[in-house]
Amino acid sequence: MAQETGAASNLIGYTELRTDLPGGRAANISTERACVVRADGTGRRELAPQLIKDKNNWTQFSGWSPDGKLAIIVCGWESSDNAAWEEEHKTFRMEPGKWLLDTWLLNVATGKATNVTAVERVSHYNVGLFFWPNDPQRLGFNPLINGESRPFSMNLDGTNKTDVSKQSGFTYGYSASPDGKRIAYHQDYQVYLADADGTNTKKIETGNMFNFAPKWSPDGKWVEFVSGVRDNCHPYIVRSDGTGMRKLADRGGYQGWIPFLDVPDYHEGTSDVPSWSPDSKWLYYTAKVGEAVELMRTSLDGKTEQLTHSKPGVLHYHPSLSPDGKLIMFGSTRDGVRQLWVACVDGSKPRKITSLSKGHAAMWASWQPVGH
Repeated sequence: MAQETGAASNLIGYTELRTDLPGGRAANISTERACVVRADGTGRRELAPQLIKDKNNWTQFSGWSPDGKLAIIVCGWESSDNAAWEEEHKTFRMEPGKWLLDTWLLNVATGKATNVTAVERVSHYNVGLFFWPNDPQRLGFNPLINGESRPFSMNLDGTNKTDVSKQSGFTYGYSASPDGKRIAYHQDYQVYLADADGTNTKKIETGNMFNFAPKWSPDGKWVEFVSGVRDNCHPYIVRSDGTGMRKLADRGGYQGWIPFLDVPDYHEGTSDVPSWSPDSKWLYYTAKVGEAVELMRTSLDGKTEQLTHSKPGVLHYHPSLSPDGKLIMFGSTRDGVRQLWVACVDGSKPRKITSLSKGHAAMWASWQPVGH
């Protein structure tokens, strides 16, 4: 299948972790390791093992540079005492000295890693890094400052860190439009669009209390996000100028997050949000059908297709299209373990590309861009 489309040479970055260790969330999170595997299931290897310097260190794959040469790697550390406190109180306590979360740029060919969030440091907790579209010398990221996640930009070498927000609040899901001129983010679970410098901010009024994870369409004409109540959100779209908002599909009562541990998790899991096709014509997402969570896709005019038909209890999560638009990669528990699979875009000819045993998971996968 992959050979026919020419996508077999593309790497898929993802994270492996244990899911059944006693001790709760932190005990399992500390086993996370950033990895890559080819789309045909070969060439699996761990990335940046040199960053694991302490038993409480972990790495997570977080994305790619536009040319596919650099991988974005999050390296985290949490004190054992703080992990025990969080488990007891069932909440995060992300304070300096208790947490350290930095984002590195890793040259996949040479293995050289650079901690860009440590340069002119503004926070002990830095996530959400992305390469600014149309500006190869600029990055965006989300540092945690005085308990609030802020939308920042910085130079490629980590210098000139700048807060682009013009208002207070907890900001997340921050990204730039394909032309680099606009930004989108959700703040206190409301979606906003703004110019790249944070001016001309427009709140997208949905009437719903829970709105998050805005994503620009590849052609820059639309922003997709999910909206509703906390455990029942659906895909919405709005034009890049903030007009034309509408609900695009229904998720059938799906809670919208995927549990990724097999032990109790006070944070419940990780968000399972839709993704665009490269041609901006389709939105791929997951929805509850009967007793399973299935892969779905919908066109912008509302034509919906169910791509998988599973046994009760099977979960699908995190669908993503290959750069050429010919393959879909996704997570699935169809064999009882959270594995990564690749299939044709209509869901046919699925192939498992990870081979993890029970008590392990493959999560947060991302295709290497064209041009590597």
